[in-house]
Amino acid sequence: MEVKVLTAPGLYGSGPLHWQSIWEKTSGFKRIDQQNWDAPVMAEWVKTIEDAVAEAGPDVVIAAHSLGCIALAYWAQQTKLRIRGALLVAPADTERPGFPVAASGFAPIPLRPLPFKSIVVSSTNDEYASLERARYFANAWGSRFVNAGATGHINADSDLGEWPKGQVLLTELVRDWGTL
Repeated sequence: MEVKVLTAPGLYGSGPLHWQSIWEKTSGFKRIDQQNWDAPVMAEWVKTIEDAVAEAGPDVVIAAHSLGCIALAYWAQQTKLRIRGALLVAPADTERPGFPVAASGFAPIPLRPLPFKSIVVSSTNDEYASLERARYFANAWGSRFVNAGATGHINADSDLGEWPKGQVLLTELVRDWGTL
């Protein structure tokens, strides 16, 4: 069985040098393309995730970044669809003071366990969520937690290129039931 990977970018999308955009150039990867990256509406983002998963089928993993992680947590509370797992990278703390007002509809952050295998990856110097807060999300969601060191928001500005360490984590999510 071939595993599909859907990417779920955060606020403002992921530019061409972001690891998600680089991964999307590979067969089997497809972006969940939100209609409004700059002024997101939580219900619309959740519906777009629902539609993308329904189209992809159950043999899918989602690689989410930042606000995409929070949207995925909201989706997981509401859906009856199933996925194989999720790589949740640099989940944004939408509840912290100073978070962009454009994403204010994504608070409070859902804290129920996710109904699929998941890994949360965070860094020691992420401007959008502290390491402690990301670890808190991981514990609430029932996710494995990975400290990526001083890698900022784990985005294009982090200059990770293809982000091989992320690819290893993604492979771990699918190792027992499929190939990428």
